[in-house]
Amino acid sequence: MNLRESAAAFGPTGLRDPAILIVDDAPDNLAALRTQMVEQGYQTFVANSGERALQLAQRVHPDLILMDIVMPDMDGFEACRLLKAHPVTQRIPVIFMSARTEAEDVVAGFDLGAVDYIGKPLRMAEVCARVRAQLQIRASSETQQEQAERLRTIVNSMAEGLLIIEASGRIQFTNPACDQYLGYQADQLSGRYIGDLLNPLVAQEYLDYFARHAANPATAHSHGTREVIIRHRNGNSVCMDLTLTPMFLRQPLFIGLLHDITHHKLSEDALQRAAMVDPLTKIANRRHFDSFLEKEWQRATRTGAPLSLVLLDVDHFKLYNDSLGHAAGDICLQQVAGAIATHALRGTDLAARYGGEEFVLLFAETDLEAATGLAEAIRAHVEALRLPHPKSPTSPWITVSIGVATAYPQQLDITETLFVAADRAMYSAKEDGRNQICATRTSGASGVR
Repeated sequence: MNLRESAAAFGPTGLRDPAILIVDDAPDNLAALRTQMVEQGYQTFVANSGERALQLAQRVHPDLILMDIVMPDMDGFEACRLLKAHPVTQRIPVIFMSARTEAEDVVAGFDLGAVDYIGKPLRMAEVCARVRAQLQIRASSETQQEQAERLRTIVNSMAEGLLIIEASGRIQFTNPACDQYLGYQADQLSGRYIGDLLNPLVAQEYLDYFARHAANPATAHSHGTREVIIRHRNGNSVCMDLTLTPMFLRQPLFIGLLHDITHHKLSEDALQRAAMVDPLTKIANRRHFDSFLEKEWQRATRTGAPLSLVLLDVDHFKLYNDSLGHAAGDICLQQVAGAIATHALRGTDLAARYGGEEFVLLFAETDLEAATGLAEAIRAHVEALRLPHPKSPTSPWITVSIGVATAYPQQLDITETLFVAADRAMYSAKEDGRNQICATRTSGASGVR
């Protein structure tokens, strides 16, 4: 039952067709009883087990439950006991229906809180009469205080935060979930204004909505669900979904439902970060690097600043894997990645694993001389790791060959120009003996020079 339905059911008018929940594991009994109840004008819900009855009763809060006793898994007696133990369902009258009509069974039913006990086979006229009588008793005995208590229980047990807001923006009421979401004790939010919690522009938008519908209730409609940032009492920002619905009683009021989506947003952010990170080395992956390069390339095109790319490859890595195993190879790549990442210090620098044993770094606003110096520092850093490479014909340690290329991007240039230049330079370093650097510069359509 949603909030509007709750208000309609338990508000001053309280006018609706009585709701009957029928619980029986026999399909024929369910069908026959349902037909009778519908013909009597009742809202009718059916459940074929005690467990399903508990779920439905808590959700739809029927006015009366017709309960079979003999059912598999959970019998009617146990279902009734659990209904009476739950604050939301404890006041719902239960009529037992059973072929077990011995005195002890009937007494047991009444001891559990049943209001009536009907023997089977059922006489439908009798069932309808007893249902009618119990509904009349319930209608005459249920006071406004009981109705208010029932609604209070529902509101206080909600997982969603609930606020009642006046047209002025003043908060009239919050439920425990709302207080907990925002870090307040009970009643501390009452009397405050939504402007204390929301961005001023967002708060004003809601105040305008309140004013429009307070002036013309006939046009009132739900504001819908919107993602908002709300200030927690500790000063932090909490990401929530806020749904507003107008409710007109003695004065125009607006019901706000809050659903905390902070963890959802954090999960989204974590997934986005994971999509940009190489799972083995924990540095940027190729996809993220390509996107970052495109952004920096466009910026360099506008500013005329140099853009340098450092491409490096672990020397004789296949021999390393073949001799020491893939597990050792993974550890080697992780340590090399950790070393090169320490040289990407600025927000405009990025180190990434580009594929296999190949790594790449981008340095914005860095000319060829500076980039070559950085590349030498990286080469020396990797060699200083002293990772043994017994099969390498170049060095007893893991080493890298590095290509450096610098571009001054122009309007019609493409990023591939820079990559091709760095790749050629890296292979020149390999051909010249590995564990060294080769640098070049690109110049738009004129290519490498």
